[in-house]
Amino acid sequence: MHSKYGFDTTETRSRTMSKIKSNDTKIEIEFRKILWNLGYRYRKNYKKLPGKPDIVFVSKRIAIFIDGDFWHGYKWKEKKKKIKNNREYWIQKIEKNIKRDKENNKKLKELGWSVIRYWEHEIRSDMQKRIEEIIKIIQKS
Repeated sequence: MHSKYGFDTTETRSRTMSKIKSNDTKIEIEFRKILWNLGYRYRKNYKKLPGKPDIVFVSKRIAIFIDGDFWHGYKWKEKKKKIKNNREYWIQKIEKNIKRDKENNKKLKELGWSVIRYWEHEIRSDMQKRIEEIIKIIQKS
Protein backbone atom coordinates (compact mmCIF):
# COMPACT_ATOMS: atom_id res chain seq x y z
CA MET A 1 0.00 0.00 0.00
CA HIS A 2 1.49 3.37 -0.99
CA SER A 3 0.92 6.00 1.65
CA LYS A 4 0.83 9.78 1.78
CA TYR A 5 4.28 9.63 3.39
CA GLY A 6 6.04 8.59 0.23
CA PHE A 7 6.88 5.03 1.20
CA ASP A 8 5.06 1.73 1.12
CA THR A 9 3.25 0.50 4.19
CA THR A 10 1.32 -2.62 4.97
CA GLU A 11 -2.36 -2.39 5.77
CA THR A 12 -1.60 -3.49 9.33
CA ARG A 13 1.15 -0.89 9.83
CA SER A 14 -1.06 1.83 8.40
CA ARG A 15 -3.91 0.90 10.75
CA THR A 16 -1.53 0.80 13.74
CA MET A 17 -0.01 4.19 12.97
CA SER A 18 -3.43 5.79 12.49
CA LYS A 19 -4.31 4.92 16.11
CA ILE A 20 -1.41 6.86 17.60
CA LYS A 21 -2.72 9.99 19.25
CA SER A 22 -0.96 13.33 19.36
CA ASN A 23 -2.87 14.58 22.38
CA ASP A 24 -5.05 13.15 25.11
CA THR A 25 -2.81 10.12 25.41
CA LYS A 26 -3.49 7.78 28.33
CA ILE A 27 -0.55 9.16 30.28
CA GLU A 28 -1.62 12.78 29.71
CA ILE A 29 -5.18 12.04 30.80
CA GLU A 30 -3.99 10.22 33.92
CA PHE A 31 -1.60 13.06 34.80
CA ARG A 32 -4.28 15.71 34.29
CA LYS A 33 -6.88 13.80 36.30
CA ILE A 34 -4.57 13.69 39.30
CA LEU A 35 -3.95 17.43 39.12
CA TRP A 36 -7.67 18.12 38.68
CA ASN A 37 -8.63 15.87 41.60
CA LEU A 38 -6.11 17.74 43.76
CA GLY A 39 -7.95 20.97 42.93
CA TYR A 40 -5.61 22.40 40.30
CA ARG A 41 -7.40 23.99 37.35
CA TYR A 42 -5.74 24.28 33.98
CA ARG A 43 -6.32 24.53 30.24
CA LYS A 44 -5.43 21.59 28.05
CA ASN A 45 -3.88 21.68 24.57
CA TYR A 46 -3.86 25.46 24.76
CA LYS A 47 -3.94 26.75 21.18
CA LYS A 48 -3.15 30.36 22.10
CA LEU A 49 0.46 29.48 22.92
CA PRO A 50 3.34 28.26 20.73
CA GLY A 51 3.48 24.48 20.65
CA LYS A 52 -0.04 24.08 22.04
CA PRO A 53 1.10 22.92 25.52
CA ASP A 54 -0.60 19.83 26.95
CA ILE A 55 -1.36 21.53 30.28
CA VAL A 56 -1.38 25.28 30.95
CA PHE A 57 -1.84 27.20 34.16
CA VAL A 58 -2.70 30.55 32.59
CA SER A 59 -2.60 32.75 35.69
CA LYS A 60 0.73 31.24 36.75
CA ARG A 61 2.13 31.35 33.19
CA ILE A 62 3.22 27.70 33.36
CA ALA A 63 3.20 25.53 30.22
CA ILE A 64 3.65 21.78 30.54
CA PHE A 65 4.44 19.34 27.75
CA ILE A 66 4.36 15.57 28.01
CA ASP A 67 6.56 14.37 25.16
CA GLY A 68 6.36 10.89 23.70
CA ASP A 69 9.83 9.34 23.83
CA PHE A 70 9.94 8.25 20.20
CA TRP A 71 8.18 11.23 18.61
CA HIS A 72 10.22 13.89 20.40
CA GLY A 73 13.59 12.16 20.22
CA TYR A 74 14.48 10.84 23.65
CA LYS A 75 18.14 9.70 23.55
CA TRP A 76 18.01 10.56 19.87
CA LYS A 77 21.68 10.01 19.01
CA GLU A 78 21.40 6.38 20.15
CA LYS A 79 17.90 5.70 18.81
CA LYS A 80 18.60 7.27 15.44
CA LYS A 81 21.15 4.56 14.68
CA LYS A 82 18.59 1.82 15.34
CA ILE A 83 15.93 2.97 12.86
CA LYS A 84 15.75 0.43 10.07
CA ASN A 85 12.50 0.99 8.17
CA ASN A 86 11.87 4.22 6.27
CA ARG A 87 14.97 5.62 7.92
CA GLU A 88 15.16 8.87 5.97
CA TYR A 89 11.53 9.73 6.66
CA TRP A 90 11.67 9.05 10.42
CA ILE A 91 14.98 10.82 10.98
CA GLN A 92 13.74 13.90 9.15
CA LYS A 93 10.40 13.86 10.99
CA ILE A 94 11.80 13.44 14.49
CA GLU A 95 14.60 15.96 14.00
CA LYS A 96 11.98 18.43 12.80
CA ASN A 97 9.99 17.74 16.00
CA ILE A 98 13.09 18.28 18.15
CA LYS A 99 13.82 21.58 16.41
CA ARG A 100 10.20 22.72 16.71
CA ASP A 101 10.16 21.87 20.44
CA LYS A 102 13.27 24.00 21.03
CA GLU A 103 11.78 26.90 19.06
CA ASN A 104 8.52 26.70 21.00
CA ASN A 105 10.41 26.64 24.32
CA LYS A 106 12.27 29.77 23.27
CA LYS A 107 9.10 31.57 22.14
CA LEU A 108 7.27 30.70 25.36
CA LYS A 109 10.16 31.88 27.54
CA GLU A 110 10.33 35.13 25.55
CA LEU A 111 6.62 35.59 26.32
CA GLY A 112 7.37 35.18 30.03
CA TRP A 113 6.18 31.60 30.47
CA SER A 114 7.81 28.84 32.49
CA VAL A 115 8.18 25.73 30.35
CA ILE A 116 8.19 22.25 31.84
CA ARG A 117 8.80 19.25 29.62
CA TYR A 118 8.50 15.69 30.77
CA TRP A 119 9.34 12.61 28.81
CA GLU A 120 6.55 10.08 28.73
CA HIS A 121 8.78 7.49 30.47
CA GLU A 122 9.53 9.94 33.32
CA ILE A 123 5.86 10.20 34.13
CA ARG A 124 5.25 6.48 33.72
CA SER A 125 8.14 5.61 36.05
CA ASP A 126 7.23 8.06 38.84
CA MET A 127 3.97 9.92 38.31
CA GLN A 128 3.73 10.97 41.97
CA LYS A 129 7.16 12.63 41.89
CA ARG A 130 6.24 14.61 38.75
CA ILE A 131 2.92 15.72 40.28
CA GLU A 132 4.76 16.90 43.40
CA GLU A 133 7.25 18.84 41.22
CA ILE A 134 4.41 20.60 39.41
CA ILE A 135 2.65 21.47 42.66
CA LYS A 136 5.86 23.01 44.07
CA ILE A 137 6.31 25.08 40.91
CA ILE A 138 2.69 26.26 41.01
CA GLN A 139 2.96 27.20 44.68
CA LYS A 140 6.17 29.20 44.07
CA SER A 141 4.62 31.16 41.19
